Amino acid sequence: MSPAQAQQNAGLRTTVPNLLSHLDRRVFHSIASREWPGAEPVLPRLSRSANHGLLWLGAAAGIAALGSGARSRRAAMRGVASLALASAAINTIGKRSVRRARPVLDGVPVIRQLKRQPFTTSFPSGHAASAAAFATGVALESKGWGAVVAPVAASVAFSRVYTGVHYPSDVLVGAALGVGAAFAVRGLVPTRSQLPSPGRPQTSAPALPDGDGLVMVVNRHSGSADSAALIEEALPRAEIVECGPGELGAALDKAARNCRALGVFGGDGTINRAAVSAIEQGVPLAVFPGGTFNHFAYDLGIESADDTCRALTSGDAVKVDLGRFTPGPDESEGRPGYFLNTFSLGVYPELVNIREHWSPRIGGWPAGVVAAARVLRHGRPLEAVVQGRRRPMWLLFAGNGVYQRVGPTPGHRQNLADGLLDVRVVHGGRWPGLRLLAAALAGPFSRSPVHAAEQLHQLRISGIEPGTPLAYDGEVAVAPAEFTVDKAVGALTVYRPQALL
Repeated sequence: MSPAQAQQNAGLRTTVPNLLSHLDRRVFHSIASREWPGAEPVLPRLSRSANHGLLWLGAAAGIAALGSGARSRRAAMRGVASLALASAAINTIGKRSVRRARPVLDGVPVIRQLKRQPFTTSFPSGHAASAAAFATGVALESKGWGAVVAPVAASVAFSRVYTGVHYPSDVLVGAALGVGAAFAVRGLVPTRSQLPSPGRPQTSAPALPDGDGLVMVVNRHSGSADSAALIEEALPRAEIVECGPGELGAALDKAARNCRALGVFGGDGTINRAAVSAIEQGVPLAVFPGGTFNHFAYDLGIESADDTCRALTSGDAVKVDLGRFTPGPDESEGRPGYFLNTFSLGVYPELVNIREHWSPRIGGWPAGVVAAARVLRHGRPLEAVVQGRRRPMWLLFAGNGVYQRVGPTPGHRQNLADGLLDVRVVHGGRWPGLRLLAAALAGPFSRSPVHAAEQLHQLRISGIEPGTPLAYDGEVAVAPAEFTVDKAVGALTVYRPQALL
């Protein structure tokens, strides 16, 4: 390269940054000198409220409290996690890498200026990064809440130029870093929409716009009247049948015989009974979560009535497995029982019985504490023959599908059609509380003197003492002396939107 060319390239490198800096300052002064009707009483206060992320922490609390279901809570948590990552990156790397002076405030009206001027360097804008990170994180989990938060985030970013504490390029780069932080969090912890379908895709479910051909059974003791009313409004052509717990089985069987699809509004126990009716009549099931926990609906990806209504309109559905426990040939009652979530023997069925006894008197959570204390203090291990070997056990748990959380209690399933039983056993012995805690902290394939975990296709159990309770999907029944636990693979068709919002 000749000396002339080198000099020309050096001049070009010098000129481009100067041009960008000149343009940056021109835009800044244009914003500072322009009148913005209604902005003076709002933007400076909004900018101050975002100091230290307080505005976004309050917004996260509001989203979690006012939103309906787990999606809102996940959106709030994802927003806060994205904010934390963006703030850490800006304050530890960004501000120290480019030490740019803050803008001169001569052209900014005094009424706009912040009372306390920032003392850190100008590039990039931490407020803009935090705002963009929080808004993007929320939107990645919930588009509805993202649309609510986005205008506030944009206003906070603009306020940093409006009040004279940042150049436009500071804000733009900060916002870009914030968006990047949100996507980095998504790379580490995928959103619900990124997870694979929890069942096998099924296209044969009938599309029922406005609920035409749907008969929906509502358990009056589940959810709220407002939720049921909203479902009725969203599906004006559906037939709605309300009943109490004692009428539930008959109502579901009758509805399944006279519909194109069976709908159910209630908790896991109600949905369990509806699944049996749907299988027997060969109709698809539409689940509207209305219970306390709604494990099956949430693992399926259905968190609100809107999800189910969208699936009914488009005819989107999946096939899922159904857990099954079948009494042995010598049992007088040979009809199998089914479970959508979990099956268990040992301390848990006893805990459920005690909790249900005390719950109407002292409330659900206090009753659960009383039940746990009694079971752990006065309970005794269950004796049974499992897979041909007699053993004492504090708990035998079988999940319909593999649970992602470790330990003997249910967590979250990513696949409801894997053909597997997630079996966890806590062996008998002293100190049941410590044994259960040790199992809860162990891995899903763990083995130790106090617990074991395996994934099986079938589980054979015999030698059960008469009157021993078993629990399935929150319901309690008397266990047969001998039975087999396995799965009806892909037996149930359930409506589920293929693209979750």
